[in-house]
Amino acid sequence: MNKVWALWLQGLILLTLMAASSAPTPLYGIYREHWGFSAITLTVVFGVYAASVLLALLVLGSVSDHIGRRPVIIGALLLDAVSMWIFLTAADVPALIAARLLQGLATGAATSALAAGLVDLDRQRSPLVNSVAPMVGLAFGALGASVLVQYAPAPLQLTFIVLAAILIVLALIACFLPETAGRRPGLLAAMRPTITVPTHAWRVLWLVAPIDIAAWALGGFYLSLGPTLTRQISGMDAPVVGGVMVFALTASAAIATLVLRAWQPQRMVRFSAVMLLLGIGITLGSIHAGSAGLLFIGTVLAGTGFGMGFLGALRTLLPVAQPHERAGLMAAFYILSYLSFSLPVIIVGILVNTLGLTAASYWYGGGLMCLAAAALVGTRLYRTGDVAARPSGAR
Repeated sequence: MNKVWALWLQGLILLTLMAASSAPTPLYGIYREHWGFSAITLTVVFGVYAASVLLALLVLGSVSDHIGRRPVIIGALLLDAVSMWIFLTAADVPALIAARLLQGLATGAATSALAAGLVDLDRQRSPLVNSVAPMVGLAFGALGASVLVQYAPAPLQLTFIVLAAILIVLALIACFLPETAGRRPGLLAAMRPTITVPTHAWRVLWLVAPIDIAAWALGGFYLSLGPTLTRQISGMDAPVVGGVMVFALTASAAIATLVLRAWQPQRMVRFSAVMLLLGIGITLGSIHAGSAGLLFIGTVLAGTGFGMGFLGALRTLLPVAQPHERAGLMAAFYILSYLSFSLPVIIVGILVNTLGLTAASYWYGGGLMCLAAAALVGTRLYRTGDVAARPSGAR
């Protein structure tokens, strides 16, 4: 398999893993009706997934640097297929948590290996694939599952049957991926839960943190409580309505990164911050006005900021890493992203139980707008020397 095919195959694998991660979103409403759990339970189920992703990144984030990218990717695909089987047979909340736990471990194990493998294959196109593929996957995972739930038979089973089959096929095809990382000693040491951020990369990581946190915290809200908020504003109970709103967020993120990918990273971050401020502001206004149209417009604008913020942060950070540091640095970056994806959502779940969804959304949105404003300040502090001063050999 040549490098071009390998690049797109790894992008497809990343897309599929993220689609599998967002597929349960339209089903949460059905689970809540059947099992009667609260908003805080829903956000905990969502948070378990992100926490297990973090655990995998901490323990397995650098493993592919030592045993190769291919075995990690294949193992992760098969583990995710097992999680689909647990979803398929789930009959209570503990089973749902177990499925999300395994799914998170699989996604975390694959994420850093795929991110580093894509950079190995094509340094120029890898940031684009690394940022667009997850957004496209999240978009079509939520939308596809919502359509199946709405119109197909066996709504709690068919989605996971389809995804399990795709994951197994991809695992078989991945056996033919070219290996881009040679074996290195020190595997057990690499599995200690440490964040391997090179000293020279810390300042850049801190500067991109506000926009990355704001973007992923927004995504976490939409993928957990987004369908519930959409139903409240629109008055429509159809699962596909929530799926469409998640699709609007993540598809606009993917389109923005494709169309504006030639921009300089700092311009991307500034644009992202402005779009997040505008989009979240309109979304909060839609709650006050009870307008589904305003909610859609705000979601699309915020999604644009979501995509550009992630790509801008990634492109700002990648140049400071040497080849042997890439997997560890990407693990740290995704740890930041998944913490932002999960912890704020659990907090807002607690607020929903105490203040109600409307008030909790106002507080949450206001916090994200503050982070977006901080990102604008951070772009003023960034210096081109932060990249230029990296150690020789880093490219």
